[in-house]
Amino acid sequence: MAKLIKLSQLLGQADLKPQFRFTIGFDGFVDEIIEVVDQRFSSFSYTRIKTIAELGDRISRSTNLSTNIELVPRIVKLGGNGPIMANALCATDQLVSYVGNLGMPQIHPVFNQLVNSCQQVISIGEPAHTDALEFNDGKIMLGKLEPLTNITWESLVAAAGESKLKTLFTEVDLVAMVNWTMIPNMNQLWIKLLEFLADIPMIKQPYLFIDLADPEKRSRTDKAEALELIAGMERYYKVILGLNRKEATELAQVLDLDLSASPEQVPITEITTQLAAKLNLWCVVVHAVDQAAAVQDGNLAHVPGPYTPNPVLTTGAGDNFNAGFCLGILMGLSLENALLLAKASSGFYVRNGYSPTFEQLKGFISYWAELL
Repeated sequence: MAKLIKLSQLLGQADLKPQFRFTIGFDGFVDEIIEVVDQRFSSFSYTRIKTIAELGDRISRSTNLSTNIELVPRIVKLGGNGPIMANALCATDQLVSYVGNLGMPQIHPVFNQLVNSCQQVISIGEPAHTDALEFNDGKIMLGKLEPLTNITWESLVAAAGESKLKTLFTEVDLVAMVNWTMIPNMNQLWIKLLEFLADIPMIKQPYLFIDLADPEKRSRTDKAEALELIAGMERYYKVILGLNRKEATELAQVLDLDLSASPEQVPITEITTQLAAKLNLWCVVVHAVDQAAAVQDGNLAHVPGPYTPNPVLTTGAGDNFNAGFCLGILMGLSLENALLLAKASSGFYVRNGYSPTFEQLKGFISYWAELL
């Protein structure tokens, strides 16, 4: 509690009102947030399936039979790791440039608020679509991803031009490239980007945030190549690799880490420390529902999280965590305080269904301190 009170006091200082320049890309989704019906009582009344296990049981019982599963759309909203992270940063008045699949030739109306909040938006294609089945213990994302195949270095150059890309990738405080898993040409894009950066004299070394976004379905070879390319980015950026607990487990398997137990069972502090040592990036951060850990320059920080068993919205919680962590790092907060800010950002989001302003973020930290 004392740490949260000190962080709240620190953020309350008038000269600490942050504003930084971000470039974020490249995905874009229209998300339908959906409840799965358990029992239907009338046209307007039903109970929902509350856990993934309950849905799994219902599906399993239909083996060699058939079953009817009713889906009720609750919200249609902007989606994708990039847009949600960008939206979270815009909520705190950051200077955000977004490059990605938001609609062609017209931007999809679901992104109108993001477009109005960003400094600039460059759309390179149509958005993909996700049906997000929400449960108290997680979510199941059913994606229709074909539009993301057009995200290539060539499509970026065609939409923005090399001069604009130079500004976007080098003359900002932080670049975020997220959702590697769902962008099939990202490795090739990174190869071209590294070639592009090699010809540019870097005035400063910005931060680069990368989120792989559930790489289970990608091959071991693809994942290994991605990690090599991410390591190559260290020549030009201070690289932050952000992972949720499941993603950390998958990378531990790819890297054959020597852990004290299976990757699924080891403490978050151990897997974070081992990943950081193996990858040798500027920072590795791992977040779970109820805690988070990060290692930077050999220093480990670990914080609990403000877990709630009854979230309003979980789709996008990780992206809000990422936004809060990046903001904390740019503000010069300690690693521990950056994690607390990140957990506060995601904690506010899952309870309210939208990203917090900077004032709301400070208020939530005070609220969180009172809970302990």
